[in-house]
Amino acid sequence: MIRKLIRRVFRRGDAPAAQATTAASIPVARHGIRRERVSTGARRTCETLQQAGHKAYVVGGAVRDLIAGIDPKDYDIATDATPEQVRALFRRSRIIGRRFQIVHVMQGGETLEVSTFRAAHNEDTVKDEHGRVLRDNVFGTIAEDAARRDFTVNALYYDPSTETVLDYHRGVADLQQKTLRMIGEPRARYREDPVRMLRAVRLSAKLGLTLDPAVRAPIREMAELMENVPPARLFDEMLKLLFSGHAVECVKRLRDDGLHHGLLPLLDVILEQPLGEKFVMLSLNSTDARVRAGKSVSPSYLFATLLWHEVLANWEIRKARGELLIPALYEAMDEILDVQGEKLAITRRIAGDIKEIWALQPRFDKRTGKTPYRLLELPRFRAGYDFLALRAESGEIDGEIAEWWHEFQNADADQREAMLLPDNGPKKRRRRSRAKKPSADQASAGSEG
Repeated sequence: MIRKLIRRVFRRGDAPAAQATTAASIPVARHGIRRERVSTGARRTCETLQQAGHKAYVVGGAVRDLIAGIDPKDYDIATDATPEQVRALFRRSRIIGRRFQIVHVMQGGETLEVSTFRAAHNEDTVKDEHGRVLRDNVFGTIAEDAARRDFTVNALYYDPSTETVLDYHRGVADLQQKTLRMIGEPRARYREDPVRMLRAVRLSAKLGLTLDPAVRAPIREMAELMENVPPARLFDEMLKLLFSGHAVECVKRLRDDGLHHGLLPLLDVILEQPLGEKFVMLSLNSTDARVRAGKSVSPSYLFATLLWHEVLANWEIRKARGELLIPALYEAMDEILDVQGEKLAITRRIAGDIKEIWALQPRFDKRTGKTPYRLLELPRFRAGYDFLALRAESGEIDGEIAEWWHEFQNADADQREAMLLPDNGPKKRRRRSRAKKPSADQASAGSEG
């Protein structure tokens, strides 16, 4: 008991390096966030909590993005109310989470993530042998909560009622000076959660920030900690990175920092394609452009592009053995998805969508008869066509076929009919119908007539 008390005292003595007890109150003139720019749901959630006597702020990435001039995808709220107290204030809400409970509050079409201020880690925090935090359901003060956040630009608390930002770690200044700094000692923070290495790369690419040397230096030497992260969580973080609108830059930075070669299977697939590198990079550039334009993106389509050249290589081997064209393609698809699916945490639904996109490719070769019309009606036609166009752009196939399909889908009925290619294949011989031999009754009836 005495030893535990001594450890706590020494921990508190070290705390000021990472935990500031007072915050700078940044006025709207400096940060530029007017309350009208914050979503209605986020404002209402804060108002309801504050009217009930609680503190409540828009926090983290939403504040960071608003200051940077980026429209947030979602909003998180931090409060001193416990999950049960939050749940009692909002009819449409539910408590989720094991490691740390949070509340999902539904406001119209929005889902707000409301979390209670978290306490500082201490000797009672449950960690694995590498230092990764496993259980963390302890509530604390706003100052402790700010110290617990990973980067200074994420430790910002915006109050819509006063339009002020509470800044405990100079996050606004770092954002304006284009620097990404860690709160606390980077090596210790990476051991607590190795995924922070991926976040550092993603945020720096997204916001055009330079990694503080203390943040970047340990990444290469500590990259192996990624092996201790659950695959599903790693997969989710990689998807955020690839759909950040800056996937190409992120991939380059991850390679420079040594976060591949077995540590991130998805990154290995992207970078280790001697035949399909141009194809994959064109796909990532296209994904970035769609994200920045506010268009929808699909994990199925992205995975289809990342694994296509592995399927092609397998398909060629099978065709060389004399296997039939289409059955050989399906066998190749199944084999590659079986090998990569488990490593990349590809769900069954996504795998089904991927196979539909791949299976359409040889069907685009047939531009005669009713086949083109049938393809236009398929739910996956657009994804399949975009995939075909990407193959043409990368030089894998003749661009003429992609151009034909572009014109065909945009043509009227008469133009489509005129575009169909002549079917020069062998004509099927129609079987002659044999004259049925009359039955005895029919014969007798005929003779009587």
